[in-house]
Amino acid sequence: MRAVQVTTLTGPNDVRVADIDFPKPQAGQVVVDVHVAGVTFPDVLQTRGLYQIKPEPPFTPGSEVAGTVHSAPDGSGFAPGDRVAAFCALGGFAEQVVLDPAMVFPLPEAVSYEAGAGLPMNYPTVHFGLVRRGRLRSGETVLVHGAAGGVGTAAVQLARALGARVIAVVSSAAKAETARKAGAHETVPAEGFRAEVSALTDGRGVDLVVDPVGGDRFTDSLRSLAPEGRLLVIGFTGGEIPTVKVNRLLLNNIDVVGVGWGAYWLQHPAYLREQWDELLPHLEAGRLDPVLGSVYPLAEAARALGELDERRARGKVVLTVR
Repeated sequence: MRAVQVTTLTGPNDVRVADIDFPKPQAGQVVVDVHVAGVTFPDVLQTRGLYQIKPEPPFTPGSEVAGTVHSAPDGSGFAPGDRVAAFCALGGFAEQVVLDPAMVFPLPEAVSYEAGAGLPMNYPTVHFGLVRRGRLRSGETVLVHGAAGGVGTAAVQLARALGARVIAVVSSAAKAETARKAGAHETVPAEGFRAEVSALTDGRGVDLVVDPVGGDRFTDSLRSLAPEGRLLVIGFTGGEIPTVKVNRLLLNNIDVVGVGWGAYWLQHPAYLREQWDELLPHLEAGRLDPVLGSVYPLAEAARALGELDERRARGKVVLTVR
Protein backbone atom coordinates (compact mmCIF):
# COMPACT_ATOMS: atom_id res chain seq x y z
CA MET A 1 0.00 0.00 0.00
CA ARG A 2 1.03 3.66 -0.35
CA ALA A 3 2.20 5.34 2.82
CA VAL A 4 4.20 8.36 3.89
CA GLN A 5 7.51 7.38 5.45
CA VAL A 6 9.79 9.27 7.82
CA THR A 7 13.21 7.75 7.19
CA THR A 8 15.39 10.46 8.75
CA LEU A 9 14.58 12.86 11.59
CA THR A 10 15.45 15.90 9.48
CA GLY A 11 12.08 17.60 9.19
CA PRO A 12 8.99 17.70 6.97
CA ASN A 13 10.82 18.31 3.69
CA ASP A 14 12.39 14.86 3.81
CA VAL A 15 9.29 12.67 4.16
CA ARG A 16 8.60 10.37 1.22
CA VAL A 17 5.73 8.25 -0.12
CA ALA A 18 6.62 4.57 -0.51
CA ASP A 19 4.98 1.19 -1.04
CA ILE A 20 4.91 -0.80 2.20
CA ASP A 21 3.08 -3.90 3.42
CA PHE A 22 -0.52 -3.62 4.53
CA PRO A 23 -0.80 -3.69 8.34
CA LYS A 24 -1.72 -7.00 9.92
CA PRO A 25 -4.51 -6.74 12.48
CA GLN A 26 -4.23 -8.52 15.78
CA ALA A 27 -7.18 -10.20 17.46
CA GLY A 28 -9.93 -7.72 18.27
CA GLN A 29 -8.68 -4.92 16.02
CA VAL A 30 -10.63 -2.93 13.42
CA VAL A 31 -9.16 -2.36 9.94
CA VAL A 32 -10.02 1.00 8.35
CA ASP A 33 -9.59 1.99 4.71
CA VAL A 34 -8.36 5.57 4.92
CA HIS A 35 -10.05 8.12 2.67
CA VAL A 36 -8.64 11.30 4.25
CA ALA A 37 -5.98 11.89 6.92
CA GLY A 38 -5.71 14.95 9.13
CA VAL A 39 -2.37 16.72 9.54
CA THR A 40 -1.42 17.88 13.04
CA PHE A 41 1.46 19.74 14.66
CA PRO A 42 2.63 16.60 16.51
CA ASP A 43 3.13 15.02 13.07
CA VAL A 44 5.52 17.88 12.27
CA LEU A 45 7.39 17.41 15.54
CA GLN A 46 7.74 13.67 14.89
CA THR A 47 9.57 14.33 11.62
CA ARG A 48 12.33 15.83 13.79
CA GLY A 49 12.07 13.39 16.70
CA LEU A 50 10.82 16.18 18.98
CA TYR A 51 7.44 14.79 20.08
CA GLN A 52 6.96 12.74 23.26
CA ILE A 53 6.10 9.71 21.12
CA LYS A 54 9.40 8.93 19.37
CA PRO A 55 9.13 5.98 16.97
CA GLU A 56 12.33 4.80 15.31
CA PRO A 57 12.54 5.51 11.55
CA PRO A 58 11.27 4.37 9.21
CA PHE A 59 7.71 5.01 10.38
CA THR A 60 4.44 6.38 9.03
CA PRO A 61 3.11 9.49 10.81
CA GLY A 62 -0.54 10.51 11.00
CA SER A 63 -2.78 10.46 14.05
CA GLU A 64 -6.30 11.02 12.72
CA VAL A 65 -8.21 9.61 9.77
CA ALA A 66 -11.65 9.23 8.27
CA GLY A 67 -12.75 6.39 6.04
CA THR A 68 -14.68 3.13 5.95
CA VAL A 69 -14.38 -0.05 7.96
CA HIS A 70 -12.63 -2.79 5.98
CA SER A 71 -13.09 -5.47 8.64
CA ALA A 72 -14.13 -5.58 12.28
CA PRO A 73 -14.37 -8.28 14.95
CA ASP A 74 -17.67 -9.43 16.39
CA GLY A 75 -18.79 -7.31 19.29
CA SER A 76 -16.80 -4.26 18.22
CA GLY A 77 -19.91 -2.30 17.24
CA PHE A 78 -18.61 -1.87 13.68
CA ALA A 79 -19.17 -3.66 10.37
CA PRO A 80 -17.53 -3.49 6.92
CA GLY A 81 -18.58 -0.36 5.04
CA ASP A 82 -19.35 1.75 8.13
CA ARG A 83 -18.28 5.39 7.82
CA VAL A 84 -15.90 6.20 10.69
CA ALA A 85 -13.38 8.63 12.06
CA ALA A 86 -10.47 7.24 14.04
CA PHE A 87 -7.58 8.28 16.23
CA CYS A 88 -4.61 6.12 15.36
CA ALA A 89 -1.69 7.98 17.04
CA LEU A 90 0.62 6.72 14.26
CA GLY A 91 0.23 5.31 10.77
CA GLY A 92 -2.59 7.49 9.46
CA PHE A 93 -0.78 8.76 6.35
CA ALA A 94 -1.46 5.48 4.56
CA GLU A 95 -4.14 3.62 2.65
CA GLN A 96 -5.06 1.45 5.62
CA VAL A 97 -4.73 1.45 9.41
CA VAL A 98 -5.53 -1.02 12.19
CA LEU A 99 -6.91 0.15 15.53
CA ASP A 100 -8.53 -0.94 18.73
CA PRO A 101 -12.32 -0.39 18.61
CA ALA A 102 -12.08 2.19 21.41
CA MET A 103 -10.25 4.50 18.99
CA VAL A 104 -12.83 4.22 16.19
CA PHE A 105 -15.94 6.44 16.12
CA PRO A 106 -19.12 6.48 14.01
CA LEU A 107 -19.13 9.33 11.49
CA PRO A 108 -22.52 10.90 10.71
CA GLU A 109 -23.58 10.73 7.05
CA ALA A 110 -23.77 14.51 6.88
CA VAL A 111 -20.07 14.88 7.83
CA SER A 112 -17.64 14.59 4.92
CA TYR A 113 -14.48 12.51 5.12
CA GLU A 114 -12.45 15.73 4.87
CA ALA A 115 -14.23 17.17 7.89
CA GLY A 116 -14.17 13.82 9.66
CA ALA A 117 -10.38 13.69 9.41
CA GLY A 118 -10.23 16.96 11.34
CA LEU A 119 -12.18 15.63 14.31
CA PRO A 120 -10.44 12.77 16.18
CA MET A 121 -7.54 14.68 17.74
CA ASN A 122 -8.30 18.40 17.86
CA TYR A 123 -11.90 18.27 19.07
CA PRO A 124 -11.37 15.72 21.89
CA THR A 125 -8.26 17.67 22.93
CA VAL A 126 -10.14 20.95 23.27
CA HIS A 127 -13.15 19.15 24.80
CA PHE A 128 -10.85 17.72 27.48
CA GLY A 129 -9.32 21.17 27.97
CA LEU A 130 -12.49 23.24 28.05
CA VAL A 131 -14.78 20.86 29.90
CA ARG A 132 -12.72 18.64 32.20
CA ARG A 133 -9.62 20.72 32.84
CA GLY A 134 -10.97 24.24 32.28
CA ARG A 135 -14.40 23.79 33.91
CA LEU A 136 -15.98 26.07 31.30
CA ARG A 137 -19.43 27.38 32.14
CA SER A 138 -21.99 28.86 29.79
CA GLY A 139 -21.76 32.65 29.73
CA GLU A 140 -18.00 32.79 30.36
CA THR A 141 -15.55 34.47 27.99
CA VAL A 142 -12.82 32.45 26.28
CA LEU A 143 -9.69 33.80 24.58
CA VAL A 144 -8.25 31.48 21.92
CA HIS A 145 -4.68 31.82 20.64
CA GLY A 146 -3.74 30.41 17.24
CA ALA A 147 -7.43 30.70 16.45
CA ALA A 148 -7.09 30.06 12.72
CA GLY A 149 -5.32 26.70 13.06
CA GLY A 150 -6.78 23.24 13.55
CA VAL A 151 -6.75 23.30 17.36
CA GLY A 152 -7.76 26.95 17.43
CA THR A 153 -10.80 26.64 15.18
CA ALA A 154 -11.89 23.56 17.11
CA ALA A 155 -11.62 25.50 20.37
CA VAL A 156 -13.57 28.44 18.93
CA GLN A 157 -16.39 26.20 17.73
CA LEU A 158 -16.68 24.07 20.85
CA ALA A 159 -16.48 27.00 23.27
CA ARG A 160 -19.24 28.76 21.34
CA ALA A 161 -21.33 25.56 21.22
CA LEU A 162 -21.01 25.35 25.01
CA GLY A 163 -22.37 28.87 25.43
CA ALA A 164 -19.20 30.94 25.78
CA ARG A 165 -18.30 34.28 24.26
CA VAL A 166 -15.19 33.70 22.13
CA ILE A 167 -12.40 36.18 21.40
CA ALA A 168 -9.90 34.94 18.81
CA VAL A 169 -6.24 35.99 18.67
CA VAL A 170 -4.89 36.03 15.11
CA SER A 171 -1.80 37.24 13.25
CA SER A 172 -3.37 38.48 9.99
CA ALA A 173 -6.60 39.67 8.43
CA ALA A 174 -6.91 36.39 6.53
CA LYS A 175 -6.62 34.41 9.75
CA ALA A 176 -9.19 36.70 11.39
CA GLU A 177 -11.60 35.76 8.62
CA THR A 178 -10.94 32.06 9.30
CA ALA A 179 -11.56 32.51 13.03
CA ARG A 180 -14.83 34.35 12.39
CA LYS A 181 -15.87 31.56 10.03
CA ALA A 182 -15.28 29.14 12.90
CA GLY A 183 -17.63 31.21 15.07
CA ALA A 184 -15.51 33.72 16.98
CA HIS A 185 -17.53 36.64 18.30
CA GLU A 186 -14.56 39.02 18.11
CA THR A 187 -11.00 38.88 16.79
CA VAL A 188 -7.93 40.73 18.06
CA PRO A 189 -4.41 40.97 16.58
CA ALA A 190 -1.64 38.97 18.24
CA GLU A 191 0.45 42.13 18.51
CA GLY A 192 -0.97 44.03 21.46
CA PHE A 193 -3.78 41.57 22.17
CA ARG A 194 -3.77 42.29 25.91
CA ALA A 195 -4.94 45.89 25.47
CA GLU A 196 -7.58 44.84 22.94
CA VAL A 197 -8.91 42.15 25.28
CA SER A 198 -9.06 44.60 28.16
CA ALA A 199 -11.09 47.02 26.03
CA LEU A 200 -13.49 44.30 24.86
CA THR A 201 -14.11 43.09 28.43
CA ASP A 202 -14.30 46.55 30.06
CA GLY A 203 -11.10 45.80 31.95
CA ARG A 204 -12.39 42.61 33.56
CA GLY A 205 -10.44 40.10 31.46
CA VAL A 206 -11.42 36.65 30.26
CA ASP A 207 -12.37 33.55 32.20
CA LEU A 208 -10.41 31.08 30.12
CA VAL A 209 -7.40 31.26 27.79
CA VAL A 210 -6.80 28.45 25.30
CA ASP A 211 -3.09 28.49 24.46
CA PRO A 212 -1.63 26.05 21.91
CA VAL A 213 1.10 28.60 21.03
CA GLY A 214 3.16 29.37 24.16
CA GLY A 215 6.17 31.58 23.60
CA ASP A 216 6.19 35.27 24.44
CA ARG A 217 2.40 35.59 24.60
CA PHE A 218 2.21 33.67 27.84
CA THR A 219 2.73 36.47 30.35
CA ASP A 220 0.21 38.77 28.69
CA SER A 221 -2.24 35.86 28.58
CA LEU A 222 -1.94 35.57 32.37
CA ARG A 223 -2.49 39.31 32.67
CA SER A 224 -5.61 39.00 30.51
CA LEU A 225 -7.32 36.66 32.96
CA ALA A 226 -10.18 37.78 35.16
CA PRO A 227 -10.08 36.81 38.86
CA GLU A 228 -10.26 33.00 39.16
CA GLY A 229 -9.48 32.69 35.45
CA ARG A 230 -7.77 29.63 33.97
CA LEU A 231 -5.07 29.40 31.31
CA LEU A 232 -5.04 26.10 29.42
CA VAL A 233 -1.57 24.97 28.30
CA ILE A 234 -2.20 22.85 25.18
CA GLY A 235 1.03 23.15 23.19
CA PHE A 236 3.94 25.22 22.00
CA THR A 237 3.63 25.87 18.28
CA GLY A 238 5.49 29.13 18.89
CA GLY A 239 8.56 27.05 19.68
CA GLU A 240 9.44 28.40 23.13
CA ILE A 241 8.15 26.69 26.27
CA PRO A 242 7.31 29.56 28.66
CA THR A 243 7.79 29.66 32.42
CA VAL A 244 5.59 31.27 35.03
CA LYS A 245 6.41 33.20 38.20
CA VAL A 246 3.95 31.70 40.62
CA ASN A 247 3.42 34.97 42.48
CA ARG A 248 1.32 36.01 39.46
CA LEU A 249 -1.07 33.18 40.29
CA LEU A 250 -1.59 34.54 43.78
CA LEU A 251 -2.51 38.07 42.74
CA ASN A 252 -5.86 37.24 41.13
CA ASN A 253 -6.35 33.63 42.20
CA ILE A 254 -5.67 32.40 38.67
CA ASP A 255 -4.75 28.92 37.45
CA VAL A 256 -2.33 27.58 34.85
CA VAL A 257 -3.78 24.24 33.80
CA GLY A 258 -2.01 21.51 31.87
CA VAL A 259 -4.06 19.83 29.13
CA GLY A 260 -2.44 16.43 28.58
CA TRP A 261 -5.26 14.72 26.70
CA GLY A 262 -3.05 11.85 25.54
CA ALA A 263 -1.68 11.20 29.00
CA TYR A 264 -5.24 11.03 30.32
CA TRP A 265 -6.88 8.76 27.77
CA LEU A 266 -3.95 6.32 27.81
CA GLN A 267 -4.93 5.62 31.41
CA HIS A 268 -8.68 5.75 30.65
CA PRO A 269 -9.21 4.45 27.07
CA ALA A 270 -12.99 4.30 27.45
CA TYR A 271 -12.93 8.09 27.84
CA LEU A 272 -12.39 8.50 24.08
CA ARG A 273 -15.82 7.11 23.24
CA GLU A 274 -17.40 9.04 26.12
CA GLN A 275 -16.04 12.23 24.58
CA TRP A 276 -17.25 11.30 21.10
CA ASP A 277 -20.73 10.63 22.42
CA GLU A 278 -20.76 14.09 24.03
CA LEU A 279 -19.52 15.73 20.82
CA LEU A 280 -21.87 13.80 18.52
CA PRO A 281 -25.02 15.90 19.14
CA HIS A 282 -23.05 19.06 18.30
CA LEU A 283 -21.73 17.39 15.12
CA GLU A 284 -25.19 16.27 14.03
CA ALA A 285 -26.60 19.76 14.69
CA GLY A 286 -23.81 21.40 12.68
CA ARG A 287 -22.45 23.36 15.64
CA LEU A 288 -19.12 21.57 15.19
CA ASP A 289 -17.91 21.60 11.61
CA PRO A 290 -14.13 21.64 11.06
CA VAL A 291 -13.00 24.67 9.10
CA LEU A 292 -11.06 23.14 6.23
CA GLY A 293 -7.87 24.73 5.04
CA SER A 294 -5.54 23.26 2.43
CA VAL A 295 -6.25 19.85 0.93
CA TYR A 296 -3.24 17.96 -0.45
CA PRO A 297 -2.90 14.55 -2.11
CA LEU A 298 -0.95 11.96 -0.14
CA ALA A 299 2.02 12.42 -2.47
CA GLU A 300 2.37 16.03 -1.27
CA ALA A 301 2.55 15.23 2.45
CA ALA A 302 5.81 17.18 2.76
CA ARG A 303 4.05 20.35 1.58
CA ALA A 304 1.15 19.77 3.99
CA LEU A 305 3.49 19.30 6.95
CA GLY A 306 5.50 22.33 5.86
CA GLU A 307 2.42 24.53 5.94
CA LEU A 308 1.94 23.74 9.64
CA ASP A 309 5.65 23.97 10.33
CA GLU A 310 5.76 27.48 8.89
CA ARG A 311 2.53 28.49 10.67
CA ARG A 312 0.78 29.31 7.42
CA ALA A 313 -2.23 27.05 8.00
CA ARG A 314 -5.71 28.54 7.98
CA GLY A 315 -8.13 25.88 9.13
CA LYS A 316 -7.58 22.13 9.11
CA VAL A 317 -4.96 20.77 6.70
CA VAL A 318 -5.79 17.30 5.32
CA LEU A 319 -4.38 14.67 2.94
CA THR A 320 -6.62 12.84 0.49
CA VAL A 321 -5.67 9.18 0.28
CA ARG A 322 -8.40 7.68 -1.94
